[in-house]
Amino acid sequence: MGKKILIADDHSAIRIGIKQICAGEFAAVQFGEATSYAEVFQKLKDSDWDLLILDIDLPGRNGLDILKDIRADKMTIPVLVFSFHSEEQIAYRALKTGASGYLSKDAADTELVKAINHIFNGRKYITQELSEKLLYMIDDSQAKEPHELLSEREYQTFIMIASGKTVGEIADELFLSKPTVSTYRARILEKMHLKNNAEIMSYAIGQKLM
Repeated sequence: MGKKILIADDHSAIRIGIKQICAGEFAAVQFGEATSYAEVFQKLKDSDWDLLILDIDLPGRNGLDILKDIRADKMTIPVLVFSFHSEEQIAYRALKTGASGYLSKDAADTELVKAINHIFNGRKYITQELSEKLLYMIDDSQAKEPHELLSEREYQTFIMIASGKTVGEIADELFLSKPTVSTYRARILEKMHLKNNAEIMSYAIGQKLM
């Protein structure tokens, strides 16, 4: 029997590309597609899947929140996070949250096939380059960068502010109140010793987090 892969990404070109790559490498593979948080969980409830390929920026909820909810619901589906974001930051948080692997959308087709094969065989997957970056990050002897001091929710808010989103837009996307988002923003500024949104944007660009 062929494998069943659920692709969660709101960009049709990405979904089509993944299907084309997988169809040529895996026999009798079946695909499902989801473009939002609600669709992901509906598809997960409607059928059993061998793998979820998850974009980190789905409309409605962040991919890390989706990962948390999957694990909270005791779902055992392996998840490969597929993102354009800075590898080490998103990968570190995704793996801590229960992902089976992380891969940049800039990776070669062969890397995606390799990642899927690893996960189908019950193993986790990250690239060699990423593993070296993560080892550096978790080395307690190394001084942490300011953004590494943020909690997961603070970092999520930080990235959204850096991308130009308003407090109201962030509140809507994360299903939080505006005062709560404002509190996260205040903590970010305090922890990172920044003064305003412009400095958040400048820092994110300088650190290549966007």
